[in-house]
Amino acid sequence: MSDRLHVGTRKGLFELQRRSAGWEVAAVDFFGDPVSAVLAQGETVFAALDLGHFGAKLWRKDGKVGWHELPTPAFPPKPQEAEDDPHPWTLGKIWTIVPGGVEGRLWAGTMPGGLFRSDDAGDSWALVETLWRLPERKQWMGVAGGEQPGISSVLVDPGNPDDVRIGVSCAGVWASQDSGASWRVINQGMDNEYMPPDQRGDPIAQDIHQLAHCTAQPKVMWCQHHSGIYRSEDGGETWRLLPSARPSGFGFAVVAHPADPKTAWFVPAVKDEQRVPVDGKLVVSRTRDGGESFEVLHQGLPQQHAYDLVYRHALAIDETGDRLAFGSTSGGLWISENGGDSWSAPEMRLPPVAAVRFSLE
Repeated sequence: MSDRLHVGTRKGLFELQRRSAGWEVAAVDFFGDPVSAVLAQGETVFAALDLGHFGAKLWRKDGKVGWHELPTPAFPPKPQEAEDDPHPWTLGKIWTIVPGGVEGRLWAGTMPGGLFRSDDAGDSWALVETLWRLPERKQWMGVAGGEQPGISSVLVDPGNPDDVRIGVSCAGVWASQDSGASWRVINQGMDNEYMPPDQRGDPIAQDIHQLAHCTAQPKVMWCQHHSGIYRSEDGGETWRLLPSARPSGFGFAVVAHPADPKTAWFVPAVKDEQRVPVDGKLVVSRTRDGGESFEVLHQGLPQQHAYDLVYRHALAIDETGDRLAFGSTSGGLWISENGGDSWSAPEMRLPPVAAVRFSLE
């Protein structure tokens, strides 16, 4: 069970450690800077910063050696023949960083919809040109909290690092079985309710908020979609809407139990203009039967006048499936030691939270 938690916020990166007295802040790095993505692997931690006018930055901490800056993923110059491409060829921000299943390999999903790969632990990055130069990419839409599409999810099959799935907001789920050499869209069964009727089922029109899979059975995938919660049992080839989700099917975050393919957690909200917890009650929903039914977990969470929204990467689960944590746009942080049955809030109020990650041991 991981005893270290990393919380990326609008004002820095906070490292928490589990001690006898509970969870305490052990370190604060990049204070004042927005942190857009975090990955922690043992003593190695990656932090992506979104510095606005000064651009995106990427840092790595190697144990006790401390932090040093890495090259950021970079797009090639936009060629003349791509003048009809509606999206910029410059890095906006790094939205997610995940391990690639091979020593030294990392994947980074970015805005505006770029996927990058590193095979040297982040010392260099290469754009996955096969995805970037797909003609269909020009149809991707920017509804991911900004004007540009973004890759918010990268799932790597633990048993086959060449098998990769990505979730794009807004462009659906894409699959590669050859480490990114080729790609295809795989969204059968999804429906985007805010699109015109003749486009609701278009694979590229699907607004993927976040993807998760069961580590032990990676073909079992969960999707928090703008229009509801979906589940797949065939690696994302086909999807089934879960209408029993409550108190709502809308939200941004999802995590899957690492060993139990029927269990997953979500943080529901009211959609569109409001985007706050239903009835002002902050809850976590959990299914333990593959989405047939959902429990509403609220013990230890504020149940009146709570307006905390939880972003895509702000819900985390450790390798046991027992310890979870999530942070909110209001600076709240809650941790569960028993699979979400009850929650506690450490003695702290943080800046708005964008990313929460346990250290992968």
